[in-house]
Amino acid sequence: MYDYLVVGAGLYGAVFARQMKDKGKSVLVIDRREHIAGNIYSKEIEGIQVHQYGPHIFHTDNEKVWEYVNRFARFNHFVYSPVANYHGELYNLPFNMNTFAKMWGITTPQEAKAVIEKQVAEAGITEPKNLEEQAISLVGRDIYEKLIKGYTQKQWGRACTELPAFIIKRLPVRFTFDNNYFNHPHQGIPMGGYTAMVEKMLEGIEVRLKTDYLEHRDELRGIAKRVVYTGPIDEYFSYKCGALQYRSLRFETEVLVVDNYQGVAGMNFTDAETPYTRIVEHKHFEFGKGSPDRTVITKEYSCEWKQGDEPYYPVNDEINMAVYQKYCALAENETGVTFGGRLGTYRYMDMDKVIAMALKDAEHE
Repeated sequence: MYDYLVVGAGLYGAVFARQMKDKGKSVLVIDRREHIAGNIYSKEIEGIQVHQYGPHIFHTDNEKVWEYVNRFARFNHFVYSPVANYHGELYNLPFNMNTFAKMWGITTPQEAKAVIEKQVAEAGITEPKNLEEQAISLVGRDIYEKLIKGYTQKQWGRACTELPAFIIKRLPVRFTFDNNYFNHPHQGIPMGGYTAMVEKMLEGIEVRLKTDYLEHRDELRGIAKRVVYTGPIDEYFSYKCGALQYRSLRFETEVLVVDNYQGVAGMNFTDAETPYTRIVEHKHFEFGKGSPDRTVITKEYSCEWKQGDEPYYPVNDEINMAVYQKYCALAENETGVTFGGRLGTYRYMDMDKVIAMALKDAEHE
């Protein structure tokens, strides 16, 4: 008999299990996959730590979380500075003075602001009704057409005019020459990869892989006093209120016989014609570490989610949130079960927020 059965060996599950183990509780962690670490799982190829489920850059302004993760890994000083590729034209991201200088041939913040203000005024949008109108009212038509429209439509699988405005309400726009995507004081990649970090979190804790909780629910539920479930909440309840919607991703990873393919960790392809949304070159996360004459790249394709696919991005519109609230009501009446993590709470979260949630939930146990 265990005190806790943690379903899912991803970041939330690993942190929660560690906290309970440190409290002297008995813990069993299971995962339906054949590896730990969930979507932050990294695997070494050609001496390069390859992010198997898309790039993950750790960043936070939460000192407690930063102190916590440094118990299990040393972080390098990688700063995420992606590049946008529009039909071969390259622009720095997030939108900043480097972007504006390339786009309009200007050199000062005042000039950049004037161009944007002029385009916003010409658009005449007073109350943005969709993502397209919201984006144009924030950065003008030029940036929207080249750097937002095509990428966003590929990412969400629908026209920008059909997407809600709130998706892009916090669009980062800077009038400084700063390509650092994140403003947080702490940022980097764990040396040796994320898998090694999660392995240390789970040290001394029993882990069973290739074990599907929902297939063996009755027998597994009986071996622990409490279940901590980090899978999709709608799947737990057999979709009785309907399936929640997600966007999924497909990855094509290949080893290339070249030391440096694109010169940057992340390149976003913002035109509508290129089928993938971005190419990730993994060796740049560790400043070229790995094979001197090989590199590993991953092309990332956004796709519609269907049952059986890996869910990545929740579609948090009004319809889906209404369905999620029904599942929340069911979860409240589910005795002996805690729902946590991005799938258990149907929200997209950065890694530091996942860790903070797990620490808080473990504190209350």
